[in-house]
Amino acid sequence: MYHLVWIPKYRKRVLRGPLAGRLYELLRQCAEMNGWHVEELNVQVDHVHLLVQLPPKEAVAHAMQLMKGGTSKVIRQEFPELEEFLWGDSLWADGYFAESVGQVTESRISQYIQNQ
Repeated sequence: MYHLVWIPKYRKRVLRGPLAGRLYELLRQCAEMNGWHVEELNVQVDHVHLLVQLPPKEAVAHAMQLMKGGTSKVIRQEFPELEEFLWGDSLWADGYFAESVGQVTESRISQYIQNQ
């Protein structure tokens, strides 16, 4: 179980309205296609929180590559107005935060994500 957090480029506050709704759909689809279990998902206007269970053979870096790469491509195609704010080929900033559940209990991380 991992708590993952990542941000749009330049921490722009663009994750709202229909774009946020579409992002929810895409992240859940990605998890379903790869056999991951999403425990919590919260899209804020300038960052995303995800509590996800990955199989032991799945590297966190690979999961993030699939989620960020896939969502970036689709979102930028479906919302071309983002080009005005986010130059280049990516929706997301480089990097992400990842923490395995263990230091803090799963229920506390779930509460934290729900209360964002």
